[in-house]
Amino acid sequence: MFRLGLTGGIATGKSTVSKYLKEKKGLPVLDADDIAHQIMGPNQPILTEIADVFGDDYINDDGSLNRQKLGALVFNDDQARQKLDDLTHPRIFSAFEAQMLELESVGTALVVLDIPLLFENEQRLTYDAVAVVVTTEHTQLKRLMQRNALTESEAMARIQSQMPLDEKKASADYVIQNNGTPAETYKQVDQMIDQINQTIAERS
Repeated sequence: MFRLGLTGGIATGKSTVSKYLKEKKGLPVLDADDIAHQIMGPNQPILTEIADVFGDDYINDDGSLNRQKLGALVFNDDQARQKLDDLTHPRIFSAFEAQMLELESVGTALVVLDIPLLFENEQRLTYDAVAVVVTTEHTQLKRLMQRNALTESEAMARIQSQMPLDEKKASADYVIQNNGTPAETYKQVDQMIDQINQTIAERS
């Protein structure tokens, strides 16, 4: 089974590409953010550990995680972000492995692993190829401020907490430029999938 790692920077358009791969190309997409939301859902065991590490005020009265408060902390504190990663990453990657085994058992040829911080995180998974979705810094900043209702300084803090896009591009097998129209982005994605399918066919 071919494993395609999909990543990018915050607000570069990775989710747009991920949705296209799933809905238009019919590919199975395993999303690290979705899994993280599941394991940090209301009254999940990990919330007790988060409360122990960060404090009870990071858990709402209804037993759910105060995501906004925790996000504000970890995006501005490297040590806090590392502590959260240490709690969540083992569970996320265990879920990935279980789902990939299930897909492989039914003969799936290609799976997309949507991991926002693929390069920043310790490599717990192996990939046959990695695609990175990029855009200009100006576009990235503008999108993030609008999408999350952030000030410029808040948005820059989130961008700067991640590896620079140029470094991700240098380490990727495929680079999807998301600066133009959706159609231009999707054309690049189509070309990438065609190449990967050719590689899969040559292997079999």
